[in-house]
Amino acid sequence: MPNCLVRAAWPAAWVLACLAVCTEANAQPAQGPTLAPVTISAKANRDPVEKSYRKMIRGMDLFEREKSMAPNASLRFKLLPRRRETDMNAIDMEVIGSTIDFPVTIAPDHTFTMPRNQKAYDENAQVIPNRKAQSMTWRTEIRTPGLPPGTRRLGDLRLECRVGMESGLVSRGTSIISTITGALFDTPAYCDQKAPLYLFFAERPLFSVTLVAGERREILPVAMLYAAASDDPKLDRDLPDCDCEVLVDRTYFLPLDDRSWPNDTLVEFDYMEGGP
Repeated sequence: MPNCLVRAAWPAAWVLACLAVCTEANAQPAQGPTLAPVTISAKANRDPVEKSYRKMIRGMDLFEREKSMAPNASLRFKLLPRRRETDMNAIDMEVIGSTIDFPVTIAPDHTFTMPRNQKAYDENAQVIPNRKAQSMTWRTEIRTPGLPPGTRRLGDLRLECRVGMESGLVSRGTSIISTITGALFDTPAYCDQKAPLYLFFAERPLFSVTLVAGERREILPVAMLYAAASDDPKLDRDLPDCDCEVLVDRTYFLPLDDRSWPNDTLVEFDYMEGGP
């Protein structure tokens, strides 16, 4: 009897193909010629770092509903490395359903927009880049144009958290992170809870992060930088479970729940090497 092990992460079309092969093989008489091994090929890796197309579309819908938080901003999705050896150049990505597949264009800055396709949504298609599982992580990128260099807008980042949660983007770990990953696989409402541990990534390694609203300025404590590594005595053991593993010096948390900081608050970055 052939080995009919079906990987849970395979798209539906691959599962059906495997089951068809197994059914046909099982129908053969017990005595008969030995069948040649059957190889099922696919365009994507056998161990893909895939996401749900349906969830990502739901995230896009949430962005449209809650755009008042970032009225002039646009939404893109972003790919980030999770391993030092991950090649982030020339990534190919496809949406693959049971009867439909189409490519998704990745920009040189590793961002992309997701085309809407009702058939792919109905088939619960998967978004599959040609990189292995746990080699990359995903985030949303919501940016208001015209901000000063080296700054972000707090309302944009609040919405990034909500859309990222709805889209199911954060890679799941097994353990800084048992508290982070355990909480993240919830609903967008998590972003409004007290001190939510949603990791953001800056463009470069950080020295400090400052919130600025009018005359009010506040430097974030070091515990809100570097994936809270300063409070983790088991960092060496825990870090591989974080999707920030190779970008930990760029990570920061924000007081998303603290409404005394309005959405127009600027988040200013002071980078390690200086300059905006």
